Amino acid sequence: MPPQLTDKLEYRVGILSDTHGHLSQTATKQLGNVDLIIHAGDIDSPRLLPLLERIAPLVAVRGNMDFGSWATDLSETETIQVGRTWIYIRHDLNRLDLLPEPAGFGVVISGHTHRSQLSKRNGTLYINPGSATYPRHPAPASMAFLRVRGKKTEARFINLDSGKSSDAPL
Repeated sequence: MPPQLTDKLEYRVGILSDTHGHLSQTATKQLGNVDLIIHAGDIDSPRLLPLLERIAPLVAVRGNMDFGSWATDLSETETIQVGRTWIYIRHDLNRLDLLPEPAGFGVVISGHTHRSQLSKRNGTLYINPGSATYPRHPAPASMAFLRVRGKKTEARFINLDSGKSSDAPL
């Protein structure tokens, strides 16, 4: 069962996807001051999970490239409460199995495309952090951060190739 983070006023969540067995030192350093890490699938190697868990509590879902006995413990979807915001996580947004807005989710996190993307629909924030290691051209290697304060959320992306952040206003 994923942790429920509800005792603080503000949380910082690091979001990764499509690491495919690798995680750069740049990405690891970026995660140094987070309350939670979410990995949206295609982990590709069991050795990454303990590494991430040593940094912060981890919620991870199974992606289409996560095979083997180690991956059977990973669910295809997860939900977690952070502050007063409910987050739904699934690797492939095209396989969404619910309507997030009526279900009460403030944030939906996915991966799969290897391209960062942010949108807001009917009050729900959709975040794809891109691939932290194998981006699809012309996108850079990237990850995302989500700041949650009650039900207020804001996201930003980190270009792991340059280390620069880009605010994502919505």
